[in-house]
Amino acid sequence: MKYIYILILGSLLFLVSCSEDLEQFPPNIASSNSLTDFEGVLNAAYFYQHGSVTPMAVMGDFRADNALMDEDPYTEFDVYGPNLTVMEDQFFGPFYTALYRSILSANGVIENSTNDVQIGEARYLRALAYFKLVRVFGDVPVNLFATPSPTDESILRRQSAATVYSDVIIPDLQAAISVLGTDIVDGRASKLAAQGMLGKVYMQIGDFGNATSSLAAVVNGAGGAGIALQDNFANIFGVDNDLNSEIIYATQVSSSISDEYGFSEFWSWSAGLDTKSLNPLDDDLIAAFDASEAGGETDLRRAVTIDEALMSSPKFPQDGGPDHDWIELRLADVILLYAEALNENGNSAGALDELNKIRTRAGLSNSTASSQAEIRQAILDERRLELAFEGQRWFDLVRTGTVNAEMGQSIDSRYHLFPIPVSEVLASFGVITQNDGY
Repeated sequence: MKYIYILILGSLLFLVSCSEDLEQFPPNIASSNSLTDFEGVLNAAYFYQHGSVTPMAVMGDFRADNALMDEDPYTEFDVYGPNLTVMEDQFFGPFYTALYRSILSANGVIENSTNDVQIGEARYLRALAYFKLVRVFGDVPVNLFATPSPTDESILRRQSAATVYSDVIIPDLQAAISVLGTDIVDGRASKLAAQGMLGKVYMQIGDFGNATSSLAAVVNGAGGAGIALQDNFANIFGVDNDLNSEIIYATQVSSSISDEYGFSEFWSWSAGLDTKSLNPLDDDLIAAFDASEAGGETDLRRAVTIDEALMSSPKFPQDGGPDHDWIELRLADVILLYAEALNENGNSAGALDELNKIRTRAGLSNSTASSQAEIRQAILDERRLELAFEGQRWFDLVRTGTVNAEMGQSIDSRYHLFPIPVSEVLASFGVITQNDGY
């Protein structure tokens, strides 16, 4: 059941379609100081996250070595030069706008609601939005007000990614953890989701000590919240499996609610249903599965993840495609991050224990890696196979400093980030600046 979207049907007065795509901080219909019930505004913050889903999926896999574009100019995803800006309308612009709309709605709840749980959910969503923005663009503008002043240029000036992490993302997630319950109710944000995302944030910034404690809290607390690895990898995906026991948090999608993203959705891209990439599967991902089976074993994720005849991915089946939820965080992701954190902190035995949980579910024998470097590579390889077509690969490569080694070429680090939408730069009269190299 798409619970959040059912609530949105009763809250449409709070959802605004802006007449200007360039509106970075669009207003809600009702002013925040006139409201007493902020459930509709909170639902808007959930809803607007949807516009980030497909761009994130494409950036995470098509920029990396899992998927390829077939049609110009989209082949620029594999060039690593200045021309990605030509794809602003389909990817970077909608992504940017949707997340700032989610942020603005979250700000309205945080600033005005007296309900601690509502505020906790809003702070989780705001942190999630800014985390996506900094991973994609690096430095970004920060707005923490429900009704920002139209003459205040400070909310347009880009703040360093480090500042956004330390002053917004981490405090928001910590605040969410302090008020949200462990149980996941109707797929909404929970304490586990905030702890898991905080662990992911700490991994992103290389704080392995704090990452270990945050991720351990999720791994150790999962069972009590009804979260567990699915016995069958295939049962994680597909409309009938939305919000299954492995899902800690997902952006819920429903064909009954029109979203603002007007292009092909993520499930179309992975299945090869968009003409820009009719054969998206990269040979390198096939080779990665071959390597996982080199000892004569069968990786049970292979048939779920890749279709070599169609050169695409069946991970999100076409049947019921418009209702596929987008998985933001699942237990296997957290377990592998926990393994990585343990390894970086010198606990190789603990890291292997966590890594082998995922390999066992995949039908593979325990890893033979022994040194810290070998385990580090084994975990990166496992994350690729486990999370392919879930928008993770490129961001893992950038985070771990392995872009050149894994991509097999020297890529200018300026192109580890994506271009700020040119429309935003122009609309701000240059107050918002472009990323170097674009």
